[in-house]
Amino acid sequence: MSLKSLLKAELVLAKQDIVSKKRVLECVADVVSNRLHCDNEAIYDALLGREKLGSTGIGNGIAIPHCRLESANQTAIVVMSLQTPIDFDSIDKRAVDLVFALIVPPQECDQHLATLAQIAELAQSPEALDKLRAAQTNEDLFNIFDALI
Repeated sequence: MSLKSLLKAELVLAKQDIVSKKRVLECVADVVSNRLHCDNEAIYDALLGREKLGSTGIGNGIAIPHCRLESANQTAIVVMSLQTPIDFDSIDKRAVDLVFALIVPPQECDQHLATLAQIAELAQSPEALDKLRAAQTNEDLFNIFDALI
């Protein structure tokens, strides 16, 4: 499944004033729960469980929290920029200000891996990251991300 087909305007959040990894995961769970008709606590627990296996902070100020969720009926991606970078236990120790969260039904494992790879590839482009970081509104962030994928 392509990133473009997963991108939904209501799941794109620019310049969020969030101060911790826990709050990022809670925010993701809140916005995704309505979209997937799932319990936000189940989403949060699944994301937190994945973080306990190892941080999803991949470096360059990027985090890709992700999980498989039994109750999810479709895949959802949340694209979020943060007002102020936060500690995410990233592999390069750099604070995170761009979050790409992925919630996937268990039967879509192959698509899950392909989507993670697409995001990781995008994260290697300093020009793309600069554009995403410059977005001031949800609409701007949506349009920039949409143009990059």
